[in-house]
Amino acid sequence: MAKKIILAIIIIILISIFALNFISKDSVDVYIDGENVTVKTHSLSDANSNNLNSEICYLTIDAMNDTTSNITTLKKGIEDICLKHNIKNPEINIDSSIGKNQIPVIVHVSGTSMLPTLQNGQKVLVNKTKNIHVGDIVVADSEEYGGIIKRVGDINGNSIYLESDNKNISYEYIHGTLYEIKGITTWVDISSINGVVIN
Repeated sequence: MAKKIILAIIIIILISIFALNFISKDSVDVYIDGENVTVKTHSLSDANSNNLNSEICYLTIDAMNDTTSNITTLKKGIEDICLKHNIKNPEINIDSSIGKNQIPVIVHVSGTSMLPTLQNGQKVLVNKTKNIHVGDIVVADSEEYGGIIKRVGDINGNSIYLESDNKNISYEYIHGTLYEIKGITTWVDISSINGVVIN
């Protein structure tokens, strides 16, 4: 009888230890829909969850707008914030409207150079990635033109050729000079690509 009681106590202790480890795992759940960020932290530490969640939200918004950030740098930034709040080795889960470990961003189209595919003023969802292929529509930063949305026409190593879908050429007479108006074509470095349009 005593052996059964001791065995039962050992089983209860083992189950309690397992349950405590399972329950006490600190975690951060981030959801991104392209415009908004939701953060939920689960921790047994005495961290101020409002401050922690707020810092992670702002970091994620910055990552959405920073051309050099990606899922790895976002997770590292979240880990650093958690460490600052005495949360070590949290499980970080990034989910989004386009899947796990993806950073979607909503971008507004400006201009008519991507007609008929994209309309002036249209919102598009962009997957923040540099994994691109010829034919993709991408958002990029051009030294010459600033922020642009164009189709990938060619890839040569790290050089990406971007072109407009709208091939119409028009002319405008301004102050005695006739100007040719046509869509942009330009080469950019892969580092200038912010993401791929997915809708």
